[in-house]
Amino acid sequence: MKRLLLLVLILAAAVGGTVAWWLHAPLRLAGPTAELSIEPGTSPREVAQAWVNAGVQEPALWLYEWFRWSGQSRQIRAGSYEIQAGATPVTLLDKMVRGDEVLEQLRLIDGWNFHQLRAALVKAPSLKLTTAELSDAQLMEALGAPSVAPEGRFFPDTYAYSRGVSDLTVLKRAYKAMQHRLEAAWAQRAEGLPLKNMDEALVLASIVEKETGAAADRSLVAAVFVNRLRIGMPLQTDPTVIYGLGEGFNGNLHKRDLQADTAYNTYTRAGLPPTPIAMPGAASLQAALHPAASRALYFVSRGDGSSEFSEDLAAHNRAVNKYVRKQ
Repeated sequence: MKRLLLLVLILAAAVGGTVAWWLHAPLRLAGPTAELSIEPGTSPREVAQAWVNAGVQEPALWLYEWFRWSGQSRQIRAGSYEIQAGATPVTLLDKMVRGDEVLEQLRLIDGWNFHQLRAALVKAPSLKLTTAELSDAQLMEALGAPSVAPEGRFFPDTYAYSRGVSDLTVLKRAYKAMQHRLEAAWAQRAEGLPLKNMDEALVLASIVEKETGAAADRSLVAAVFVNRLRIGMPLQTDPTVIYGLGEGFNGNLHKRDLQADTAYNTYTRAGLPPTPIAMPGAASLQAALHPAASRALYFVSRGDGSSEFSEDLAAHNRAVNKYVRKQ
Protein backbone atom coordinates (compact mmCIF):
# COMPACT_ATOMS: atom_id res chain seq x y z
CA MET A 1 0.00 0.00 0.00
CA LYS A 2 2.81 2.38 0.88
CA ARG A 3 4.55 1.52 -2.37
CA LEU A 4 1.38 2.27 -4.33
CA LEU A 5 0.96 5.62 -2.61
CA LEU A 6 4.59 6.45 -3.26
CA LEU A 7 4.14 5.56 -6.94
CA VAL A 8 1.08 7.80 -7.18
CA LEU A 9 2.99 10.68 -5.61
CA ILE A 10 5.90 10.18 -7.97
CA LEU A 11 3.58 10.13 -10.98
CA ALA A 12 1.76 13.23 -9.74
CA ALA A 13 5.06 15.03 -9.26
CA ALA A 14 6.18 13.99 -12.74
CA VAL A 15 2.94 15.18 -14.29
CA GLY A 16 3.11 18.41 -12.30
CA GLY A 17 6.65 18.97 -13.38
CA THR A 18 5.75 18.33 -17.01
CA VAL A 19 2.86 20.78 -16.83
CA ALA A 20 5.02 23.39 -15.13
CA TRP A 21 7.67 22.92 -17.81
CA TRP A 22 5.12 23.21 -20.63
CA LEU A 23 3.57 26.38 -19.18
CA HIS A 24 6.92 28.17 -19.29
CA ALA A 25 8.28 26.58 -22.47
CA PRO A 26 8.12 28.49 -25.81
CA LEU A 27 5.04 27.69 -27.84
CA ARG A 28 5.66 26.02 -31.16
CA LEU A 29 4.58 28.35 -33.98
CA ALA A 30 3.99 27.65 -37.66
CA GLY A 31 5.72 30.91 -38.57
CA PRO A 32 7.68 33.78 -37.02
CA THR A 33 4.50 35.17 -35.48
CA ALA A 34 0.89 34.23 -34.89
CA GLU A 35 -1.93 36.77 -34.99
CA LEU A 36 -5.50 36.49 -33.73
CA SER A 37 -8.48 38.83 -33.48
CA ILE A 38 -10.86 37.81 -30.69
CA GLU A 39 -14.43 38.97 -31.13
CA PRO A 40 -16.55 39.89 -28.09
CA GLY A 41 -18.39 36.86 -26.73
CA THR A 42 -15.84 34.29 -27.90
CA SER A 43 -15.62 31.42 -25.39
CA PRO A 44 -12.27 30.32 -23.88
CA ARG A 45 -12.51 27.01 -25.71
CA GLU A 46 -13.04 28.86 -29.01
CA VAL A 47 -10.10 31.14 -28.23
CA ALA A 48 -7.85 28.12 -27.69
CA GLN A 49 -8.91 26.57 -30.99
CA ALA A 50 -8.54 29.90 -32.78
CA TRP A 51 -4.92 30.18 -31.67
CA VAL A 52 -4.24 26.73 -33.07
CA ASN A 53 -5.89 27.76 -36.34
CA ALA A 54 -3.71 30.90 -36.33
CA GLY A 55 -0.49 28.87 -36.18
CA VAL A 56 0.12 27.83 -32.57
CA GLN A 57 1.20 24.21 -32.90
CA GLU A 58 -0.01 22.96 -29.54
CA PRO A 59 -3.12 20.91 -28.70
CA ALA A 60 -6.11 23.22 -28.39
CA LEU A 61 -7.29 21.15 -25.39
CA TRP A 62 -4.08 21.90 -23.52
CA LEU A 63 -4.46 25.62 -24.11
CA TYR A 64 -8.09 25.56 -23.06
CA GLU A 65 -7.37 23.56 -19.89
CA TRP A 66 -4.62 26.04 -19.01
CA PHE A 67 -6.99 28.99 -19.50
CA ARG A 68 -9.60 27.26 -17.34
CA TRP A 69 -7.22 25.98 -14.65
CA SER A 70 -5.61 29.44 -14.24
CA GLY A 71 -8.95 30.88 -13.12
CA GLN A 72 -8.58 33.70 -15.67
CA SER A 73 -10.43 32.26 -18.63
CA ARG A 74 -13.35 34.66 -18.20
CA GLN A 75 -10.97 37.62 -18.06
CA ILE A 76 -9.75 37.17 -21.62
CA ARG A 77 -10.45 40.40 -23.50
CA ALA A 78 -11.62 40.81 -27.06
CA GLY A 79 -9.06 42.44 -29.32
CA SER A 80 -6.22 41.87 -31.76
CA TYR A 81 -3.16 40.00 -30.51
CA GLU A 82 0.19 38.94 -31.87
CA ILE A 83 2.77 36.60 -30.36
CA GLN A 84 6.31 35.93 -31.49
CA ALA A 85 8.84 33.18 -31.00
CA GLY A 86 9.53 32.75 -27.29
CA ALA A 87 5.94 33.29 -26.17
CA THR A 88 4.80 30.71 -23.60
CA PRO A 89 1.34 29.58 -22.53
CA VAL A 90 1.73 31.81 -19.46
CA THR A 91 2.69 34.94 -21.43
CA LEU A 92 0.01 34.22 -24.03
CA LEU A 93 -2.76 34.18 -21.43
CA ASP A 94 -1.30 37.17 -19.64
CA LYS A 95 -1.33 39.17 -22.89
CA MET A 96 -5.03 38.44 -23.46
CA VAL A 97 -6.03 39.12 -19.87
CA ARG A 98 -4.20 42.47 -19.86
CA GLY A 99 -5.62 43.38 -23.26
CA ASP A 100 -2.10 43.90 -24.62
CA GLU A 101 -3.29 44.32 -28.18
CA VAL A 102 -1.56 45.01 -31.46
CA LEU A 103 -2.96 48.36 -32.57
CA GLU A 104 -2.98 50.05 -35.94
CA GLN A 105 -3.28 53.80 -36.45
CA LEU A 106 -5.30 56.08 -38.68
CA ARG A 107 -4.10 59.68 -38.93
CA LEU A 108 -6.61 62.34 -39.99
CA ILE A 109 -4.85 65.53 -41.06
CA ASP A 110 -5.92 69.07 -40.19
CA GLY A 111 -7.42 70.65 -43.31
CA TRP A 112 -8.44 67.42 -45.05
CA ASN A 113 -11.85 67.33 -46.65
CA PHE A 114 -14.27 64.45 -46.32
CA HIS A 115 -13.23 62.91 -49.64
CA GLN A 116 -9.64 62.69 -48.38
CA LEU A 117 -10.83 61.19 -45.10
CA ARG A 118 -12.75 58.44 -46.91
CA ALA A 119 -9.72 57.70 -49.09
CA ALA A 120 -7.61 57.31 -45.94
CA LEU A 121 -10.10 54.77 -44.56
CA VAL A 122 -9.65 52.60 -47.65
CA LYS A 123 -5.86 52.61 -47.22
CA ALA A 124 -5.86 52.10 -43.43
CA PRO A 125 -4.18 48.79 -42.46
CA SER A 126 -6.34 45.97 -41.08
CA LEU A 127 -9.46 48.16 -40.92
CA LYS A 128 -12.71 46.41 -41.81
CA LEU A 129 -14.40 48.45 -44.54
CA THR A 130 -18.15 48.60 -43.96
CA THR A 131 -18.91 52.05 -45.36
CA ALA A 132 -17.17 51.97 -48.74
CA GLU A 133 -20.42 51.43 -50.62
CA LEU A 134 -22.40 53.96 -48.60
CA SER A 135 -23.13 57.46 -49.85
CA ASP A 136 -22.09 60.35 -47.63
CA ALA A 137 -25.69 60.72 -46.47
CA GLN A 138 -26.01 57.00 -45.70
CA LEU A 139 -22.75 57.05 -43.79
CA MET A 140 -23.89 59.94 -41.60
CA GLU A 141 -27.18 58.14 -40.96
CA ALA A 142 -25.21 55.08 -39.86
CA LEU A 143 -23.37 57.35 -37.41
CA GLY A 144 -26.69 58.47 -35.97
CA ALA A 145 -26.47 61.93 -37.54
CA PRO A 146 -29.02 61.92 -40.39
CA SER A 147 -29.30 65.12 -42.43
CA VAL A 148 -25.93 66.37 -41.12
CA ALA A 149 -23.41 67.25 -43.83
CA PRO A 150 -20.23 65.24 -43.17
CA GLU A 151 -17.72 67.91 -44.13
CA GLY A 152 -15.71 69.15 -41.17
CA ARG A 153 -17.53 66.94 -38.65
CA PHE A 154 -14.57 64.70 -37.78
CA PHE A 155 -11.74 65.79 -35.54
CA PRO A 156 -8.27 65.49 -37.12
CA ASP A 157 -6.13 63.35 -34.87
CA THR A 158 -4.35 59.98 -34.74
CA TYR A 159 -6.72 57.15 -33.84
CA ALA A 160 -5.41 53.78 -32.64
CA TYR A 161 -7.61 50.78 -33.31
CA SER A 162 -7.59 47.01 -33.04
CA ARG A 163 -6.99 45.00 -36.18
CA GLY A 164 -10.26 43.99 -37.78
CA VAL A 165 -12.31 46.77 -36.19
CA SER A 166 -14.82 48.44 -38.52
CA ASP A 167 -14.22 51.82 -40.14
CA LEU A 168 -17.55 52.95 -38.72
CA THR A 169 -16.22 52.41 -35.21
CA VAL A 170 -13.24 54.68 -35.87
CA LEU A 171 -15.43 57.28 -37.58
CA LYS A 172 -17.74 57.38 -34.56
CA ARG A 173 -14.78 58.22 -32.35
CA ALA A 174 -13.65 61.01 -34.68
CA TYR A 175 -17.20 62.36 -34.97
CA LYS A 176 -17.72 62.39 -31.20
CA ALA A 177 -14.29 63.95 -30.69
CA MET A 178 -15.22 66.88 -32.95
CA GLN A 179 -18.57 67.28 -31.19
CA HIS A 180 -16.81 67.41 -27.83
CA ARG A 181 -14.12 69.84 -29.01
CA LEU A 182 -16.64 72.12 -30.70
CA GLU A 183 -19.00 72.21 -27.73
CA ALA A 184 -16.14 72.98 -25.34
CA ALA A 185 -14.76 75.75 -27.57
CA TRP A 186 -18.22 77.26 -28.11
CA ALA A 187 -18.92 77.31 -24.37
CA GLN A 188 -15.75 79.38 -23.82
CA ARG A 189 -16.07 81.64 -26.90
CA ALA A 190 -15.25 85.32 -26.81
CA GLU A 191 -18.16 87.71 -26.41
CA GLY A 192 -19.72 89.58 -29.32
CA LEU A 193 -18.79 87.23 -32.13
CA PRO A 194 -20.99 87.49 -35.28
CA LEU A 195 -21.75 83.76 -35.12
CA LYS A 196 -25.24 82.41 -34.49
CA ASN A 197 -24.39 78.88 -33.41
CA MET A 198 -21.76 76.14 -33.19
CA ASP A 199 -22.27 75.16 -36.83
CA GLU A 200 -21.25 78.62 -37.98
CA ALA A 201 -18.24 78.47 -35.68
CA LEU A 202 -17.21 75.18 -37.31
CA VAL A 203 -17.58 76.68 -40.79
CA LEU A 204 -15.43 79.68 -39.84
CA ALA A 205 -12.82 77.45 -38.21
CA SER A 206 -12.55 75.40 -41.41
CA ILE A 207 -11.89 78.56 -43.43
CA VAL A 208 -9.26 79.69 -40.93
CA GLU A 209 -7.66 76.23 -41.22
CA LYS A 210 -7.35 76.47 -44.99
CA GLU A 211 -6.23 80.11 -45.06
CA THR A 212 -3.52 79.94 -42.39
CA GLY A 213 0.02 79.52 -43.67
CA ALA A 214 1.89 80.25 -40.44
CA ALA A 215 0.58 79.17 -37.05
CA ALA A 216 1.41 82.57 -35.54
CA ASP A 217 -1.01 84.24 -37.97
CA ARG A 218 -4.00 82.02 -37.19
CA SER A 219 -5.84 84.32 -34.78
CA LEU A 220 -5.21 87.31 -37.08
CA VAL A 221 -6.64 85.41 -40.04
CA ALA A 222 -9.69 84.66 -37.90
CA ALA A 223 -9.92 88.35 -36.95
CA VAL A 224 -10.05 89.40 -40.61
CA PHE A 225 -13.02 87.15 -41.33
CA VAL A 226 -14.79 88.06 -38.08
CA ASN A 227 -14.36 91.75 -38.90
CA ARG A 228 -15.77 91.21 -42.38
CA LEU A 229 -18.75 89.32 -41.01
CA ARG A 230 -19.45 92.17 -38.59
CA ILE A 231 -19.73 94.78 -41.33
CA GLY A 232 -21.37 92.55 -43.93
CA MET A 233 -18.33 92.50 -46.21
CA PRO A 234 -17.92 89.41 -48.41
CA LEU A 235 -15.29 87.02 -47.05
CA GLN A 236 -13.67 86.67 -50.49
CA THR A 237 -11.67 83.60 -49.58
CA ASP A 238 -10.30 81.39 -52.35
CA PRO A 239 -10.49 78.04 -50.48
CA THR A 240 -14.30 78.24 -50.33
CA VAL A 241 -14.47 78.90 -54.08
CA ILE A 242 -12.16 75.94 -54.75
CA TYR A 243 -14.29 73.73 -52.53
CA GLY A 244 -17.41 74.77 -54.44
CA LEU A 245 -15.76 73.86 -57.75
CA GLY A 246 -15.22 70.29 -56.54
CA GLU A 247 -13.73 68.07 -59.22
CA GLY A 248 -14.00 70.98 -61.64
CA PHE A 249 -10.97 72.62 -60.01
CA ASN A 250 -7.86 71.90 -62.09
CA GLY A 251 -5.31 73.35 -59.69
CA ASN A 252 -5.47 76.91 -60.97
CA LEU A 253 -8.07 79.43 -59.85
CA HIS A 254 -9.24 81.67 -62.70
CA LYS A 255 -11.15 84.95 -62.78
CA ARG A 256 -14.13 83.11 -64.23
CA ASP A 257 -14.12 80.83 -61.19
CA LEU A 258 -14.35 83.81 -58.86
CA GLN A 259 -17.30 85.11 -60.86
CA ALA A 260 -19.17 81.80 -61.12
CA ASP A 261 -21.86 81.89 -58.44
CA THR A 262 -22.08 78.84 -56.19
CA ALA A 263 -23.18 78.38 -52.59
CA TYR A 264 -19.48 78.39 -51.67
CA ASN A 265 -18.40 81.42 -53.67
CA THR A 266 -17.67 83.99 -50.98
CA TYR A 267 -16.90 86.59 -53.64
CA THR A 268 -20.44 86.56 -55.02
CA ARG A 269 -22.25 85.80 -51.74
CA ALA A 270 -21.99 87.49 -48.38
CA GLY A 271 -21.67 85.58 -45.12
CA LEU A 272 -20.45 82.08 -44.43
CA PRO A 273 -20.83 79.16 -46.85
CA PRO A 274 -23.44 76.52 -45.94
CA THR A 275 -21.02 73.92 -44.55
CA PRO A 276 -17.40 73.65 -43.46
CA ILE A 277 -14.89 73.12 -46.25
CA ALA A 278 -12.43 70.95 -44.32
CA MET A 279 -11.62 69.45 -40.92
CA PRO A 280 -10.36 72.21 -38.62
CA GLY A 281 -7.91 71.31 -35.91
CA ALA A 282 -8.00 72.45 -32.31
CA ALA A 283 -5.91 75.57 -33.05
CA SER A 284 -8.31 76.75 -35.74
CA LEU A 285 -11.33 76.16 -33.51
CA GLN A 286 -9.64 78.22 -30.81
CA ALA A 287 -8.74 81.01 -33.24
CA ALA A 288 -12.23 81.21 -34.75
CA LEU A 289 -13.77 81.65 -31.31
CA HIS A 290 -10.97 83.80 -29.90
CA PRO A 291 -9.78 85.99 -32.79
CA ALA A 292 -7.01 88.47 -32.25
CA ALA A 293 -7.87 92.02 -31.21
CA SER A 294 -7.32 93.52 -34.66
CA ARG A 295 -9.16 95.82 -37.06
CA ALA A 296 -7.55 94.19 -40.10
CA LEU A 297 -9.84 93.53 -43.07
CA TYR A 298 -7.25 92.21 -45.53
CA PHE A 299 -4.23 89.94 -45.67
CA VAL A 300 -1.86 88.74 -48.36
CA SER A 301 0.84 86.11 -48.35
CA ARG A 302 4.40 87.32 -48.01
CA GLY A 303 5.59 84.25 -49.88
CA ASP A 304 7.22 82.59 -46.88
CA GLY A 305 4.06 81.16 -45.35
CA SER A 306 3.30 84.23 -43.24
CA SER A 307 0.85 87.00 -44.14
CA GLU A 308 0.76 90.78 -44.18
CA PHE A 309 -2.38 92.22 -42.57
CA SER A 310 -3.94 95.56 -43.44
CA GLU A 311 -6.80 97.64 -42.03
CA ASP A 312 -7.73 99.42 -45.26
CA LEU A 313 -7.69 98.75 -48.99
CA ALA A 314 -4.93 101.25 -49.78
CA ALA A 315 -2.53 99.53 -47.37
CA HIS A 316 -3.58 96.16 -48.72
CA ASN A 317 -2.87 97.22 -52.31
CA ARG A 318 0.60 98.37 -51.26
CA ALA A 319 1.18 94.98 -49.65
CA VAL A 320 0.00 93.21 -52.82
CA ASN A 321 2.38 95.30 -54.93
CA LYS A 322 5.25 94.47 -52.59
CA TYR A 323 4.71 90.76 -52.02
CA VAL A 324 2.81 89.61 -55.10
CA ARG A 325 3.71 91.98 -57.92
CA LYS A 326 7.22 92.58 -56.51
CA GLN A 327 6.92 96.31 -57.23
